[in-house]
Amino acid sequence: MSVPVQEETLRARKRTATLLTIRTAAIELGLEKGYENVTVEMICEASMVSQRTFFNYFGSKEGVFVTAGKNMPSPEQVHGFVEGTGSSVFGDLFSLIADTMVDGDPNLKLFRSRHQLIAQTPELLNREKARISETEEAFVGYVMARYHFQGRDVSSTPDLEDEARMVVALVSGAMRYAMQKWVAGNFTATRTELVRSVSALIQRVTANEHWP
Repeated sequence: MSVPVQEETLRARKRTATLLTIRTAAIELGLEKGYENVTVEMICEASMVSQRTFFNYFGSKEGVFVTAGKNMPSPEQVHGFVEGTGSSVFGDLFSLIADTMVDGDPNLKLFRSRHQLIAQTPELLNREKARISETEEAFVGYVMARYHFQGRDVSSTPDLEDEARMVVALVSGAMRYAMQKWVAGNFTATRTELVRSVSALIQRVTANEHWP
């Protein structure tokens, strides 16, 4: 028997609220006591959840800090990108990542606190760098799949993978610019509006740029 849509919505909201409560408690404890001194038991006590609930949501203590709000595009979104007809793979990839990002937690205070904790904790910083590297590898795969869909391959373009990696590097730089601007408070609108404005700027730049 299927679950009513309203019940599914309530469950999703409850899950989101629980995730945010646990994550907030963990980050506050980490900043106060230092990551290495925080235990799962302490996080559960502060967020008033059981350890079973914690591990169901995050899997590990590290997971509550490193994987926060890091969703990947859905198969449908990736399919749309791969078979996209846009003239700018750079602009389309940025839009794909942006659409995923704006669905994440828009809590600016928590975003800043989390990155502050990661920056001052070598263990978390190394894991975050590894996660970013893994994510970028996935994006390179998306771009290569799009090239193949367009009929391009390494036999005709030997450095095709280098081209894909360059696209991902450029998009990653644009995304960092958007996030740094948002965190610095140099943009007064919402994160969604910031991302949309940067995406429009990218589309304008790539449309007017005459590549050699």
